[in-house]
Amino acid sequence: MSIFKNLVVLLLLILGTSAFGQTLKAGISIDKVPNAFYGTWRVVAKIDKQSGNRINFRPRTVEVWNLSRQGDVINLSNPFTGADASVTVDYVDGNIIRFTKKGNYDNKTLTDTVDLKLDGNTFTGINTLVFETFSTYDNSLIQKDTALYILKGEKISGTSITGK
Repeated sequence: MSIFKNLVVLLLLILGTSAFGQTLKAGISIDKVPNAFYGTWRVVAKIDKQSGNRINFRPRTVEVWNLSRQGDVINLSNPFTGADASVTVDYVDGNIIRFTKKGNYDNKTLTDTVDLKLDGNTFTGINTLVFETFSTYDNSLIQKDTALYILKGEKISGTSITGK
């Protein structure tokens, strides 16, 4: 009887730990994102490296990002390109933030993962782009290209991390 109880307790601990671990993976609360993250940013991106030569990623870009929040959704829009997408917050630790946005275009998928560190009215970071092309026949992956950009952002409007 004692062995049976030990096995039941052990099984409950294993199942309980697994369930608890999955609950923690459910996502990051956007309430942890600092208010200084939101606003309008002038962002300069310079390519650091890329895989393959099939896609010609631009060596340098200057963009405007408008980051806003409505309820539980963070939106990134760019008035110059017309881009508008919801972002998923993957990680927040104080003024360090990782977010991802994904766009599907016909048989292609572009995933942007941005890691940035807020510092007053500026940020620095990296943007990893993954551009995948899938077969229209069986949806298998045909091609995958990646690029890594170094980012520098300057706040145009909105509250700074120091509250000024």
